[in-house]
Amino acid sequence: MATRDIYENGFDEDVRTESSANQCPEYDGRITTNAVETVCEDCGLIIGEQRIDHGPEWRAYDDEECERTGAPLTATRHDRGLSTEIGRGTDAKGNEISGQKRRRLTRMRREQTRGRWRLKAERNLAHGLGEVRRLASALELSDSVRDQACQLFRSAQNEDLLRGRSIEAIAAASVYGACRCNGLSRLVGEVSEMARVAEPRVTNAYKTLNEELGLPAEPVSPSMFVPRLASDLECPDEIRQRARTLAEQAEERGVTTGVHPAGFAAACLYKAGREEGRWLTQSEAADVANASKATIRTHRDTLTGMLG
Repeated sequence: MATRDIYENGFDEDVRTESSANQCPEYDGRITTNAVETVCEDCGLIIGEQRIDHGPEWRAYDDEECERTGAPLTATRHDRGLSTEIGRGTDAKGNEISGQKRRRLTRMRREQTRGRWRLKAERNLAHGLGEVRRLASALELSDSVRDQACQLFRSAQNEDLLRGRSIEAIAAASVYGACRCNGLSRLVGEVSEMARVAEPRVTNAYKTLNEELGLPAEPVSPSMFVPRLASDLECPDEIRQRARTLAEQAEERGVTTGVHPAGFAAACLYKAGREEGRWLTQSEAADVANASKATIRTHRDTLTGMLG
């Protein structure tokens, strides 16, 4: 059915029309309906009101017609993305605005900034979520991981876990916790370096989040670190595949319990490189895994004993 066949020509939704489908539940009177309400003409009883479709208008049929839904809600903003942003220099169509309007917009922007946060908690939340977004961008994390980290920081504030701890440490711990929950090979040292926070503070903050919020963090295995370390060391594919096989065999035999996963992965790359005749030094493997050369040697001896 075509759209023009739904209504007759000349139909006006503001004109009252009689409805024979329903009757007044009080006096069985005559019911009329307009665009605002359904009312009984005899007793005045309002049967239905606010006959408005509150659903979103998703489609725009041309460039001049703008969508009225706005941006979707997001957990990365303290107000879920509902605040208004006042532009700079140009209007909505990209045209330059006059100096008088520019000065007026500057005053409006200043007043909006002053009244954006009603409480100090909202200001802390905005600062923390901004820090989470910065870390996620620096670590090249996906949008889904970034959103989970922002939600984790929001949960930490709701549980009053920020008291006595820095916002930067909780933000870094939220990013690291989101990486752990998604099985990403990220070290605490990498996150703390980007966050410019001491590693012990990030570790303590993550322990607090894990204990209080019960994070579904997956255990980190050495095989998860092999591809990234191999990429940093520019190892050939055959060495990377052999190191991945060594790490998986070690995990199956249970010799990786309690070890530093990145250090063990670096030892697997070192062992695989020696087998393939590539002289990967212990210093190179230790530096890329943020471990010591003694750790690389210890895990190399473990791999040698495992292979017989």
